[in-house]
Amino acid sequence: MIASARAYLDHNATTPVRPEVAQAMARALAMPGNPSSVHAEGRAARAAVERAREQVAALVGAKATNVVFTSGGTEANATVLSPGLMDCDGGRDCVRTPATLLLHGATEHPCVRDGHRFPAHAAETIPVDADGLVDLAWLSARLERHMAEHPGARVLVSLHLANNETGVIQPLAEVAAITRRFGALLHSDAVQAAGKIAIDIAALGVDVLTVSAHKLGGPKGIGAIVFRTGALELADKPLRGGGQERGWRAGTENLPGIVGFGTAAAIANAALASESGRFTALRDRLEDGVLALSPDTVIFGRAAPRLPNTSAFATPGLTAETTLIKLDLAGVALSSGSACSSGKVRRSHVLTAMGVDPAMSAGALRASLGWTTSEAEIEHVLAAYAKALANHPDRNARAAA
Repeated sequence: MIASARAYLDHNATTPVRPEVAQAMARALAMPGNPSSVHAEGRAARAAVERAREQVAALVGAKATNVVFTSGGTEANATVLSPGLMDCDGGRDCVRTPATLLLHGATEHPCVRDGHRFPAHAAETIPVDADGLVDLAWLSARLERHMAEHPGARVLVSLHLANNETGVIQPLAEVAAITRRFGALLHSDAVQAAGKIAIDIAALGVDVLTVSAHKLGGPKGIGAIVFRTGALELADKPLRGGGQERGWRAGTENLPGIVGFGTAAAIANAALASESGRFTALRDRLEDGVLALSPDTVIFGRAAPRLPNTSAFATPGLTAETTLIKLDLAGVALSSGSACSSGKVRRSHVLTAMGVDPAMSAGALRASLGWTTSEAEIEHVLAAYAKALANHPDRNARAAA
């Protein structure tokens, strides 16, 4: 654990880089070769890239040949969420049936909701229930209607494996059974889930998933697309050029970032079972403590399967912006949801989709744990939250009433 006077519980935004990762990246920085060069230095760099590819593949139960490195989760999602994604059906010639409709979950990350490459009229939102779980009946009915109206058409469905704000885990295997029935392709943003729960791409049944290094102890600025098989092709690759990454993403590979990603993936994979239990115990202690301080606190998605490291909650009368400032001054780092909104505190589209009252969602906080989190940090957070509650005039007025 990293000793600190502060309690950092914002690991879903970014997890601190592990020392072993930093060391591996430093060694990679000292490597002079370009991975595409044929001389000894180039071959050494290529070997480092391929080792990392194997490590990332092992984290999600995939084949190394089906891993394509990108600059992060956002680029990975934007690349594959395209009408040009095609199923080659294992043969030499692709079935050139472009996707005419994108169906994405209502609680997806903004880089999926706003970053896909479909025209606005060809993208629709799949509703979720009060726990944030996708409406399977709606999905099945929408696919059936679309296929009846457009025989032979292709639909692309995108659902994250776990939500970045609430930690709610989607029933992807059930979703995959539905998409297969209608010949749809299935993508999953697994950025928040990778390294926190066991992932087997074949068991999930998704066609392609996306992951990122900085959520599991790796560096920022490196991610990957992972395919279940080698049967997918893309007609409109965003980056063309030298043919790196099997032609999926041109440009000289980010060798230090890739090596750091692979090292972080290997460490997270090895520690998965032990860390999951530890995270669950720490998260439950935090939630029990918050409820003891204020029994009217609501924990979002608590009735659904969740990541062991994530808790989203709100206490009536508190606003997220004011509370986050108070907690920060007390040495506590939490967030109000996604960290990808230019540092702004705004109402969560995730909680809106779940039907949460606007007044309650305005006070929503997210605590997310990681490899540095200790019991002492949890107690630090609870002490700071108790002070925030005690010093809040709205809360005090309500209690007096």
